[in-house]
Amino acid sequence: QVQLVESGGGLVQGGGSLRLSCAASGRTFSTYAMGWFRQAPGKEREFVAAISRSGTSPYYAGSVKGRFTISRDNAKNTVYLQMNSLQPEDTAVYYCAAGQLALTIPAPYKYWGQGTQVTVSS
Repeated sequence: QVQLVESGGGLVQGGGSLRLSCAASGRTFSTYAMGWFRQAPGKEREFVAAISRSGTSPYYAGSVKGRFTISRDNAKNTVYLQMNSLQPEDTAVYYCAAGQLALTIPAPYKYWGQGTQVTVSS
């Protein structure tokens, strides 16, 4: 069992930056690939970024590539999402998730956090 808690969301002006964190409980964090997803009102949950167990081979959605960076610190049981050049269309609830593989679809991820709101003003 893994519990995930996101933090770092908030209100930011367009062009600004935020850093999201996702802290995991338990001693098995390094055995899970991690992903970030987001969901805007009235829209389906969409893939943002994912990272393998070792922290290599990050993947990004095309809409965030070059602006967002996913990373992890297995010693701290934490995965991060650095978000730069934020745009109003990035407004959503952001979720971290843990699974066996760093996939771009949500269904295979076994554990999910409660989400953190990111709002970008124009």
